[in-house]
Amino acid sequence: MSYLNNNNPDKLSSQNMQSDRPLFVAVIFLVVIGLMAIFSASAPKCIDMGLNPARFLIQQIFGVIVGLVGMRFLSNFHYKKLMNYTLPFAFFVIIMLVMVKVAGTTVNGAQRWINIGPMSLQPSEFAKPAVVMLLAGVFYKDANIFDNNKIVTAFIPILIMVALIFTQPNLSMVLLLLATSVAIYICAGGSVQLITYGMCAFIPLLLLKGLKGYQSSRITTWLHPEADPLGAGYNIIQSLVAFASGGLYGVGYGSSKQKLAWLPEAHTDFIYAVIGEEHGFIGCLLIICLFWTILQRGFLIATKCQDMYGKLLALGLTFSICFQGFLNMWVASSFVPATGVPMPFISYGGSSVMVSLWMVGIILNISKDNVKRVRFGNVRSIQ
Repeated sequence: MSYLNNNNPDKLSSQNMQSDRPLFVAVIFLVVIGLMAIFSASAPKCIDMGLNPARFLIQQIFGVIVGLVGMRFLSNFHYKKLMNYTLPFAFFVIIMLVMVKVAGTTVNGAQRWINIGPMSLQPSEFAKPAVVMLLAGVFYKDANIFDNNKIVTAFIPILIMVALIFTQPNLSMVLLLLATSVAIYICAGGSVQLITYGMCAFIPLLLLKGLKGYQSSRITTWLHPEADPLGAGYNIIQSLVAFASGGLYGVGYGSSKQKLAWLPEAHTDFIYAVIGEEHGFIGCLLIICLFWTILQRGFLIATKCQDMYGKLLALGLTFSICFQGFLNMWVASSFVPATGVPMPFISYGGSSVMVSLWMVGIILNISKDNVKRVRFGNVRSIQ
């Protein structure tokens, strides 16, 4: 019976426990939908380039396989052990971000990728779990942000990552990391008033000094896309046309016309518009429900977790995944200005799907720990 009373993570194996099934099923559905959508959206582009029509699909499948292997491993790797690897992982992410600045690949004016052999990695994606792990590791005791230990072990690495990502430039990822940080801080018992003061000071400074010319124009374009229908407003107008063409039931899988020549980045940033055209409102609603399921299950897992570190870890990872997913939908639907953020599990991108699946693996492990505690608690109560 000493085993039941031992909270040592080394002895709390999760391998024989069942993880949260609704969360796992929702993620698998999104991955499958993503593979289908990527093939449909990218095949015409590949044909025009003289490539294999399934080129992007094959590359995405490789990312999915690596992601699923990592998810399986992390779902059986007790989450408390992650505290020992948090700082090394953060430094690894910083090194990769520095490599992007030194020898990164530039696409559409943004230097965000590094080529490692045949693979292309986007290190900013790895910053998402790194930030969550850092903040969960320092806020699980208290939410005092003026602690010198927190500043050295968490805040400085996060600021370095944010600064490197901002200079790529990748403002959308910066905003995602900051939003995730705020969510974790508030849920750890942080001061809402302090966050409010910080936002009042940060947002005007960002608007006045931090935004580049094209980033500022996105706000104007969002408000009046018709002012430049062939220039800055082209993408969002074509995205809305795709949604309008889809109607309630869509035009059918593979039958999208916007992806042929009118909708740029159809397999990445605006893949939701292609889904809307081919599968209509019903298809879009299915995507929303699946992400909502992940959000609900992730927050439920965080609520049931018995220790604060696990709570913050589950909440931060869930918030990061779902906020990014809904942000992509809002951009494609013109609810917010264009940001260039991919949709987790669905948009083309090996780094994005790998990291997203790994993050889910950690959440599943926390759910296993919840089941274990309930079972062991029942044994104790019987005896």
